[in-house]
Amino acid sequence: MQLTKQTDFAFRVLIYLASKKQGELSNIQMISERYDVSKSHLMKVVQKLASHGLVHSVRGQQGGIYLEKDLHDISVRQVVELMEVTLNPVNCDEPVCKIHDVCQLKKYLNQAQNQYLSYLEQFTLADIVNDSIRQEIFPDAITLHQA
Repeated sequence: MQLTKQTDFAFRVLIYLASKKQGELSNIQMISERYDVSKSHLMKVVQKLASHGLVHSVRGQQGGIYLEKDLHDISVRQVVELMEVTLNPVNCDEPVCKIHDVCQLKKYLNQAQNQYLSYLEQFTLADIVNDSIRQEIFPDAITLHQA
């Protein structure tokens, strides 16, 4: 399964924010420059993350964004399910499949999808963000370990 760019960018934003000191503000421009991705794409991603309580947005001249939840409370599965438009592994309805009523493929793919999501449930942002990641994102900074 390949995740969409939206999900990829969501993870990049979360990893970036998790690599900073807890509550320290960042802005979309900083993240956009660090990862060399479109600011407009990141804005949409951050809006979704904020509307679901993963990121907190502070308005105004001195505003920015920071991680709303603890690293241990954001599961990889949660982010995938939030950001992916559909997790259906196959669409048998458009166009309607001629063997839909007897085919077992969808059943097996759905079982695999459920196992995949269950596997992702055991990992959190805290499992992803470590000192090596922090050093890669902020090479000039002293280790910011927050976990």
